Amino acid sequence: MSSLAPQAPPAPGGPRGLVMARALIPPALRAWIARLDPELAALCCYQLGFDAAGGPRDGGKLLRPALCLLSAAAAGGDPSDAVSACVAVELIHNATLVHDDIMDGDKLRRHRPTAWARFGVPAAILAGDALLALAFETLTEDPHPAAPVTAAELTRTLRVLSSGQERDLRYERLPSITLRQCLSMLEAKSGSLLGFACRAGASYAGAPPEWRGRFSGFGTDLGVAFQLVDDLLGIWGDPRVTGKPAGSDLRARKKSAPVVAALSSGGAAAARLAELYGKRRPLNQRELRVAAKSVEQAGGRDWTLGEIRRRTESALERLEGLDLDHAAHADLRQLAAAAADRAW
Repeated sequence: MSSLAPQAPPAPGGPRGLVMARALIPPALRAWIARLDPELAALCCYQLGFDAAGGPRDGGKLLRPALCLLSAAAAGGDPSDAVSACVAVELIHNATLVHDDIMDGDKLRRHRPTAWARFGVPAAILAGDALLALAFETLTEDPHPAAPVTAAELTRTLRVLSSGQERDLRYERLPSITLRQCLSMLEAKSGSLLGFACRAGASYAGAPPEWRGRFSGFGTDLGVAFQLVDDLLGIWGDPRVTGKPAGSDLRARKKSAPVVAALSSGGAAAARLAELYGKRRPLNQRELRVAAKSVEQAGGRDWTLGEIRRRTESALERLEGLDLDHAAHADLRQLAAAAADRAW
């Protein structure tokens, strides 16, 4: 995919928001993880991508903290004021990844065993719970005036996120779902946390309610676009890049957006895909290749690419007309395009 709009040249090391997040957030994350007992702390450090010396090994993308920092700056605040919110959102994000990997039975993430595959399911569940607890502790101990309302908004976000995750699991057992159901689930499961990150950044900048709502919409749309890219990678992504086996979503018969779009299209390719998804045994390599080709022939790939573009453009439009800091707003636009393009 090409960029959606002309962007400023990227800063060395990637978009500026990510550079800022990589400098500010890992030390704060390490400090909070250190409050846990050593065994649990080691598991959480593993999940967060920290090596034994305390530095980031892979560290994850830190996209959500980057969006939070840039939203604070764009709304006229000091990004460093929002570090607690950034830490909270990254802890929540990793907690959901730990639990999601258990629910999906995924054994690989970021080119290595998932937390449950490495440490066992009981320990991984506890680690996810500990990360959730630390996220709220981070906000309750923050003296910033925006911290209480941010903590309240985080509780609501978790409720919405959990609802989306439940629908995702339930939809796997249904013979078919609509594209509207799929997108609504993605808004809850994937969009809500990015929406929270952007809203929290604006809150820490002292932005008025109308601005906070628009930042929330920006993040939600971007979160859906980001998940749609993941859906494409789950079918056609290079394992050397994704850290997961090729065709992992098809192997698990996930009703990802490209699959739902393909199944909804009608025609021979859609019927062939439905037949493969209806098999009770695991699909072999030849069948996985046929399934991926069927998704593409039925229009699932093209529909998803178009929706990524639409959602990203919608996200950018949410912030138009606001009197934002020009440089930070440009950085937000650059990060939004990079998130959709996966150019970093």
